[in-house]
Amino acid sequence: MAAQRHTFERSRHLVDFHLAGFAYHDGLEVIEKLTLGKSVTLAAEPDNPHDPYAVAVFFRGYKLGYVPSGKNEHLSQLLYFGYDDIFEARIQSVNMENHPERQFRVVVRLKDRREM
Repeated sequence: MAAQRHTFERSRHLVDFHLAGFAYHDGLEVIEKLTLGKSVTLAAEPDNPHDPYAVAVFFRGYKLGYVPSGKNEHLSQLLYFGYDDIFEARIQSVNMENHPERQFRVVVRLKDRREM
């Protein structure tokens, strides 16, 4: 019996994180709309006085918070140089019972542009 060959499929997953600083920004304005699977956008903030690699997370123009500092350097570089169109960022989980810094988890994936 011949062994079946399996093709390796790389994951599009790049990073996931809990939103940092949610309690200090505009999230409460849209909190009822922040549901599982909603798209969010990322923006580098190279002039941020606290972190030159800061990456802000937005939902429909409202700043929700930031990518945590331990996970933002590569994203920041790609965003700074104009590669924002290669990402899909979505709300991965919601738990309103958690502390505000742990209520929302975001996943960032690479877009798949291959011809299938």
